[in-house]
Amino acid sequence: MREIVLDTETTGFEPSEGHRIVEIGAVELFNHMPTGRTYHQYINPQRDMPVEAFNVHGLSEEFLRDFPVFREVGQAFLDFVGDARLIIHNAKFDIKFLNFELGKAGLTHLCWENVTDTLAMARQKFPGSPATLDALCRRFGVDNSAREKHGALLDSEILAEVYLELIGGRQPDLVLAPVAEKRSTDAVSLDQNWRARPRSVPLPSRLSPEEAAAHEAFVSKIGESSIWKKFA
Repeated sequence: MREIVLDTETTGFEPSEGHRIVEIGAVELFNHMPTGRTYHQYINPQRDMPVEAFNVHGLSEEFLRDFPVFREVGQAFLDFVGDARLIIHNAKFDIKFLNFELGKAGLTHLCWENVTDTLAMARQKFPGSPATLDALCRRFGVDNSAREKHGALLDSEILAEVYLELIGGRQPDLVLAPVAEKRSTDAVSLDQNWRARPRSVPLPSRLSPEEAAAHEAFVSKIGESSIWKKFA
């Protein structure tokens, strides 16, 4: 199973207010393991609405001026994603911006049904607890010390580690059957009141007539003091 862990950086919160994507970072997983393949792209926002100057984690308008606009890299981004499942933290935000940019470029929208939101996963798994990426790093012991620099690719790499912890580790399916079997056995051994009940219909003897005759002959040779004679 192929998955893409994805993050974006934007100039603000709403594309309808003139804000745009300035960076995309993505990490490829296959069967929950990083493959080493990544996608990273800075984007010139070339905003078509008069909004205030910005500096997104060091990404200024001046720095981004010489990078391509989204319509020039949108297809390459879609080619990298392919039909993989997208893993995104607070997915509604990123999908909103990505589909806005894809629509402006005349490209295919990303399908929400093919997206996993790790924010929703964390809130369901740890209700009432902080579910930010930094909070989840602290919970799982994921090193995010380099995150002071921010950046979409770095956040994607960190999110990939957090996602693998949320689903139970890098190979989550390996422990499911043995654990379930052990729990079933333990449940019986811990019930001190359990007793075997007699069968309503006794099981038929498995001795053949020849085996029964041979046993009788053997017991007769031992004498009247044999245990079989006492309890016969």
